[in-house]
Amino acid sequence: MTATRRLAGILAADVAGYSRLMGADEEGTHERLKAHLRELVEPKIAGHRGRTVKNTGDGLLAEFPSVVDAVRCAVEVQRGMAERNEGTPSTTRIDFRIGINLGEGDRGGTRHLRRRRECRAFLIGAHQARVSRRIGCKDPGKTAGRCHSSGNPALRRPSA
Repeated sequence: MTATRRLAGILAADVAGYSRLMGADEEGTHERLKAHLRELVEPKIAGHRGRTVKNTGDGLLAEFPSVVDAVRCAVEVQRGMAERNEGTPSTTRIDFRIGINLGEGDRGGTRHLRRRRECRAFLIGAHQARVSRRIGCKDPGKTAGRCHSSGNPALRRPSA
């Protein structure tokens, strides 16, 4: 069976400091993360016509029919997390790092792996979302947020 290929907005997200959080309170961290995913992240992905391709334990990989949808989703997730984390001590707060890239998708999900690595090359901290130069900031007005280009993802490495 041949996979259907198409361009897609790829969103990669993970939890900053996940190992530290799990070391301090494994059960509590797991429950808080599940709640954030269930109540905020998954509805935002669906609301922007996306689908979760892979869950990684401390993060996820999602595909969108357009980069604009992926960026809007990322902005809304980061804003929602800022609200949800208000008043939460930094020792227990869950912050997502999110990167977005334009990639070739397929129904089987296998082509996402390379784009995921490129997205992870520029995952950044809370309250922000990073896009690759390949997407650029050609029309930042469409995303209702600031647009930061990370340059060529193949030349950048993740900063833990």
